[in-house]
Amino acid sequence: MAFALLGTVQVTLIATITVITVALPAIQRDLRVDDAGMVLVSSAYGLAFGGLLLLGGRLTDSLGRRRVFVTGMVIFGPASVAAALAPWPGMLMIARFAQGIGAALAAPAAMALLGVVFPDPHRRGRALAMWGVLSSAGATAGTVLSGMAITWVSWRWVFLAPVVMSAVAVAAASRLFPADRPQGRKRIDWLGAVLVTAGLAVLIYGLQRSAWIVFGGVVLLVLFGLAERRSPAPLMPLPFLGRRILPLIAVTFCAGAMATGFFLLSLHLQQVRGLSPLETSAAFLLPAPAIFASGPLAGRLIPRLGIHRVLAIGLVAAALGLLLLSLLDMPYAGLLIFPFGAGVTFSAATLAAMHGVRDDQTGLAGGLLNTAMEIGPPLGLAVLVSLATAYSHHPPSGYAFALRIAAAVLFVTALFSAPTRRTEKTKGNTE
Repeated sequence: MAFALLGTVQVTLIATITVITVALPAIQRDLRVDDAGMVLVSSAYGLAFGGLLLLGGRLTDSLGRRRVFVTGMVIFGPASVAAALAPWPGMLMIARFAQGIGAALAAPAAMALLGVVFPDPHRRGRALAMWGVLSSAGATAGTVLSGMAITWVSWRWVFLAPVVMSAVAVAAASRLFPADRPQGRKRIDWLGAVLVTAGLAVLIYGLQRSAWIVFGGVVLLVLFGLAERRSPAPLMPLPFLGRRILPLIAVTFCAGAMATGFFLLSLHLQQVRGLSPLETSAAFLLPAPAIFASGPLAGRLIPRLGIHRVLAIGLVAAALGLLLLSLLDMPYAGLLIFPFGAGVTFSAATLAAMHGVRDDQTGLAGGLLNTAMEIGPPLGLAVLVSLATAYSHHPPSGYAFALRIAAAVLFVTALFSAPTRRTEKTKGNTE
């Protein structure tokens, strides 16, 4: 019951990113929003969610997992009501930003609560492997729900699921999770929190708008790194990041490839093949069985093969799926293989990122993993859509080229992820 609640919350938080994707034209017509306003409406949730995740993780470790989880859902639910009832664009943008604040608190706290639900390391490992595929499931669910809503009812109904899920989570949390008592409240590096939040938010926004804005985000993140080296209580200890950089990069690249691949395929199916929004959404139901099968399979393979080898296998399978997806007129094999490989990648990367984490750093690890997941989609869309446009004025040719470039990136990442002799010798100790 506890895992079902946490998993459904994670799916809902990720689905809320994509839940307005197909509905954007309907929102634009209904609220009379110009193109610039639609960029703000569509990115407000991701800006707050991605920018505040590290702070949310640190607050989880400092104030307690259940407390921060409930606080996040208390913010997320009413913000979803406000989004559903928004009478003008500014209100919708503010509500989406508030949703992102709640999600940034709830997501790392939910992941940290897995340690409470599964104190046994082997059961926790299987739970984390399943957790890794929930983001893929959430992104798919949001796209499908969006297409169904604008076909049968108003776009405002897409926010019903977040409202219901928030109410259930707040009501059930006190019964399912014990109140944890952190061992003394830790100092929060507020300068680092401001710099990393601003840097990530500016970076995520700039990836959708301008290279100069991206540069500003990079500068803020460099300042964050310098501040962390001098801080007596850093928000993110740099050695903690260094040991997890490869799985985080794999998550970022795979999430970016998934967001871009589904975006380009959605455009092709509607603009070239002439499918309706509902038919397009139905096509994205095809990978659902593969997504849910990948987590349990990764959980069984990792004790036998090791985390790094399974991570490399997942990346290779995802790359092969992208190559098949680039056959845009016959993408269905790719729609099965790519999400399966991505799911294996996310599962192995989740276990790698959480391996060896102290109990008082589980929120930080969850925040880092979710941040990598959040940065990936805008990065992939900004780079790969630009490559597609530059390669050809004929959209299908450009789309296919971009998907092949993404496949090549995942292949190269797999080579770096393959286990070295050292990791093979220590494979038995990685679980």
